[in-house]
Amino acid sequence: MTRIAIMGAAGRMGRILLEATRNSETAQLGAAIVRPDSSLLGCDAGEMAGLGRLGIALLGSLDDAKDDFDVLIDFSTPTLTLENLSWCADNGKAIVVGTTGLDESQLKTLDGYAQRVPMVFAANMSTGVNLTVNLLRIAARALGDAGFDIEVIEAHHRHKVDAPSGTALMLGEAVAEPLGRDLKTHGVFARVGQVGPRDPKEIGFATVRGGDIVGEHTVLFAADGERIEITHKASSRLTFGNGAVRAAVWLTGRKAGRYDMQDVLELKD
Repeated sequence: MTRIAIMGAAGRMGRILLEATRNSETAQLGAAIVRPDSSLLGCDAGEMAGLGRLGIALLGSLDDAKDDFDVLIDFSTPTLTLENLSWCADNGKAIVVGTTGLDESQLKTLDGYAQRVPMVFAANMSTGVNLTVNLLRIAARALGDAGFDIEVIEAHHRHKVDAPSGTALMLGEAVAEPLGRDLKTHGVFARVGQVGPRDPKEIGFATVRGGDIVGEHTVLFAADGERIEITHKASSRLTFGNGAVRAAVWLTGRKAGRYDMQDVLELKD
């Protein structure tokens, strides 16, 4: 049975992860971490999340929980995630990272821990989204450069702070790779004013923010006379929590390295 620690347990995603862990038959909650200045310190994690008593008190640091878990699940901020990676490296723990918005320098730092820490890092932990990645690779290989323009459209709730979403970028990369394109040179993230005709090799991104949209992503392949749309819609954040717990169980006992949900779901060729 994999013992899981949840970072930011009092936040929205933290509570969802608590629920997903409680529902799992292969994992159990070992620790739940909140800010060291939180007024919730010492409270039962389950009662705080409205799940009933779980017998796990909220703690203010990983040091207080280092003997209580095997895998940390972290959906926090880039800075805190890197701090937690360092802690896991020093204390022999594995980590599942669902944090988005890391810049190139932070991603390089994250990769630097791959020699010391077993980690699953994915912009989206949903099983459906990761299956969509495979469908997009198939579509891109089949369509090639046969006159199809490619656009990625994503929508999220009003509180999301990064754009485009990490999932949108992941889907864009899934299309770009088999076409021999790079989002750094072929990605178009804004169109304003007289931008001129569309470059047939560009991959466009459009972002919608509003209300309580959990997450919707569509990749559009548009040609003269026909259009293909591959869409994933999440109606509950529990799908992300379930995927993260699944990743934590899979990661248990793995050697150090950077893995992703394609590894967890055995979707790689």
